[in-house]
Amino acid sequence: MKIRPASPQDAKAITPLMLLAMDDIVARFLHSNDLRDAIVFMETLIAQENNQYSYENIHVVEHEGQIVGAICIYDGALLHTLREPVKAYVERKTNGRFEPEDETEEGEYYIDCLAVLPEYQGKGIGKSLLSFAIETYVKSQGKVLGLLVEKPEARKLYENVGFTFHCTKTLTGKPMAHMQLIDVHQCG
Repeated sequence: MKIRPASPQDAKAITPLMLLAMDDIVARFLHSNDLRDAIVFMETLIAQENNQYSYENIHVVEHEGQIVGAICIYDGALLHTLREPVKAYVERKTNGRFEPEDETEEGEYYIDCLAVLPEYQGKGIGKSLLSFAIETYVKSQGKVLGLLVEKPEARKLYENVGFTFHCTKTLTGKPMAHMQLIDVHQCG
């Protein structure tokens, strides 16, 4: 098992992972419950540069040549810039305005998505991706990590590694816990 940066060629393999975590959000973005619409949306954006779902912001876990997990992280200060291509895509597909709430903020690196294929869950892959993010951003760079979480069991997982409740944010009309991890050794 190894963690590596994603490439544009990984878009087809990453898409099902991203949709595990974001299928209802993508459906609300596109005003469509058609899985094919969601797949095209994710594959298109993952393969492109300079957007919040770009391969440039994704690291994958590869096991025996197969991508089995992924994490998408970007600088929260860049949200509006990274969202522009997403906004253009959605507005073109829906013929409507796209103005979702801000899910992150300046001063944090945002974990937009962390997902593991169901058949590989419970094997420590998600924890490895989270540890990679903590080591890379918090411990090595002194950055704050942020994420949104809806499910209580997921919130507990993040609390167990040191994330704390920051505030409540709304995304596509759903209130979610905005949690952050700060390296307390860097304070003071």
